[in-house]
Amino acid sequence: MKIRSMKSTSLITGFAALLLAGCQSGSGTNPHVPTSYYSNNALERYDIDVQTRTVYLEVNMQSRDGQLRIGEIANVKAFVADYKDRGHGKLVIALPKNAPNPRLAVEAVAFTREAAWQAGVDYDEIKGTAYDAFGEDDAPMILAFTSYEALTPNCPSIGTIDIANAVSNNDLPSLGCAVRTNMAAMAADPGDFLAQRVLAEGDPDRRLGMFENWREGKPTGAERIDDERGAISGAIN
Repeated sequence: MKIRSMKSTSLITGFAALLLAGCQSGSGTNPHVPTSYYSNNALERYDIDVQTRTVYLEVNMQSRDGQLRIGEIANVKAFVADYKDRGHGKLVIALPKNAPNPRLAVEAVAFTREAAWQAGVDYDEIKGTAYDAFGEDDAPMILAFTSYEALTPNCPSIGTIDIANAVSNNDLPSLGCAVRTNMAAMAADPGDFLAQRVLAEGDPDRRLGMFENWREGKPTGAERIDDERGAISGAIN
């Protein structure tokens, strides 16, 4: 039978107290641990702000021209494609009031609507309006739409962080900021940070057919023919 001395008992008691204090360090009482460490994860410390901005295009309409110039036609096609890719709200077409060449103005609007339709923009997504050009002879047709821009978070400089300070044994204050910055840069449409896109309805017939094939042990993927495989192989080679 072993009998512990008073000295060894005191050491064990003190060691247990240290262990208990270490386990309680996550309760929020440690002065070296930021308050945000207990309530947020690393990514939530750095939010991505989204800013609304209006994209414009001025389409020159020379009063002496009978139709839009080639350069303006290319600009319109690129603009409506950009609207289809990242535009929100209506695609606005604004003509100057009392345009000196009404025939050219009408043709410009008609061409823009047709170019938008070919780019996949429905007619009900287009809004026509007029603005006061204050007598300017060669006032342009103005196209506009709303888009969103992701603003990267303000990451703290690594020079302001004492990397050698490991008192709290927590992650660095900058953790997560670089990830958020990359997310903001890679987002195709920053509007997705505000709300989820409306998903198109699925095909119930296709889903039912795949389920029946699965129940019968048949392949659920689309069938391919030999000619199709040969065409793909030829394209690669």
